Amino acid sequence: MAVRQADVVLVGGGVMSATLGMMLRQLDPSLDIVLVERLDHVAHESTDGWNNAGTGHAGYCELNYTPETDDGDVAIERALQINAQFEVSLQLWSYLVEQGILPEPTSFINRTPHQSFVWGEKDVAFLKRRFERLSAHHLFREMEYTESPNDLEEWMPLVVKNRDPMQRVAATRIRHGSDVDFGSLTRSMVKWLETQPNFELMTSCPVHYIDQRDNGRWKVRVKNQKTGELTKLEAGFVFLGAGGGALPLLQKSGIDEARGYGGFPVSGQWLVCRKPDIVEQHHSKVYGKAPIGAPPMSVPHLDTRIINGEPALLFGPFAGFTTRFLKQGSIFDLLGSVKPTNLRPMLSVSKSNMDLTRYLIGEVFQSHPDRIESLRNFFPEAKEEDWQLRMAGQRVQIIKQVDGGGGKLEFGTEIVAAKDGTLAALLGASPGASTAANAMINVIERCFPEKIKTPEWQGRMKELVPSYGQSLVNDEALLTKVRERTLSSLKLG
Repeated sequence: MAVRQADVVLVGGGVMSATLGMMLRQLDPSLDIVLVERLDHVAHESTDGWNNAGTGHAGYCELNYTPETDDGDVAIERALQINAQFEVSLQLWSYLVEQGILPEPTSFINRTPHQSFVWGEKDVAFLKRRFERLSAHHLFREMEYTESPNDLEEWMPLVVKNRDPMQRVAATRIRHGSDVDFGSLTRSMVKWLETQPNFELMTSCPVHYIDQRDNGRWKVRVKNQKTGELTKLEAGFVFLGAGGGALPLLQKSGIDEARGYGGFPVSGQWLVCRKPDIVEQHHSKVYGKAPIGAPPMSVPHLDTRIINGEPALLFGPFAGFTTRFLKQGSIFDLLGSVKPTNLRPMLSVSKSNMDLTRYLIGEVFQSHPDRIESLRNFFPEAKEEDWQLRMAGQRVQIIKQVDGGGGKLEFGTEIVAAKDGTLAALLGASPGASTAANAMINVIERCFPEKIKTPEWQGRMKELVPSYGQSLVNDEALLTKVRERTLSSLKLG
């Protein structure tokens, strides 16, 4: 069997691997990069437009990023962090558009106002306090708040039409929010990378074996599912960006840093409407509050989506229990991920999250009329026949070992890297794709520590992301400059 030598092997053809491959190619065009994908084309699992919310997650409308504190205040730190991280992605995309590497921005990102909508005295008070806290910060200075029926009719006509006039409601809005087709974005990045020297895309090639040699380089064996051909790759650095498939591969790698990690898979479904007369009446992403006991990915929202250039409305997601780690995975994925090193954390999480499990199983058995009834909280006039159910992507929430050997269920993303910097994996879900650029900068800093310190890489990184090394949370002038450019370059202003 021939051995294919490479500098970098990227496992998984989603937005994370594509972003890392793009950044490394910009930083050092001489790097030999191989991207391997188990399916027959890239961006077909979690990255595909139909498999995620498509929200440019910036903390503008997602109420789960600003939890209420015990004393009745609202914590905004996570929203500030996520907003700043999304601005990093916008800067990278702006650069790639300006350089002609990415196509017309409307092919992957479109201005879509981000709005939060709540009803009832308690939630209205929460939203008003959230607005006061966030709008006082420069990252959220454009946020608007209203309880006015006239404003709401303008902002979200479908949502307020024929609603009970006695019900107290409130909303916030950021006009420059975005809908992102991460599938189209990823396919465009990979298409450009394929035109470059020292880059190879291998599709229909799942990884069967991964192990580190004594010299520190990694052996990665893949099998082409169409031809049966085995290929042995050898690389100085491996990135596992395979969505739900990253955890099993991380476990196969045997690195010490993988010990104690487990995964809790969650499935999702959308209600989809493509009727033009309905779709044309709603142009925003309207997020509400998650039901008690629901995971953060189940925050209900009614969204304008443009996927592969086609407009639609999506409502959901409706979560569900699954044992698969990938949409096209195996029912044995969860069982196969249980190891002696993570058994205790996983049992601990299972015991302490029975309410969540019951909620997810209940969601699976909801009827179509049940789901439409949930939709009517956001669209009172919704009719069953106008909406169809569609499967979303799989999410694998992180189970992480805590002091004492127990486990904690984490809702977010996390990078696990070998101490020698030769391998890294990205685990978890939301905000995920929206913060891909920031996450991959983290990978580069941890796994290429000497190169990123060089003047060449520092200079190139500043071209890709002008705010690199500085804080958008603390520097209002920098944020103003950066945002003015990205809103113009990406046609979001």
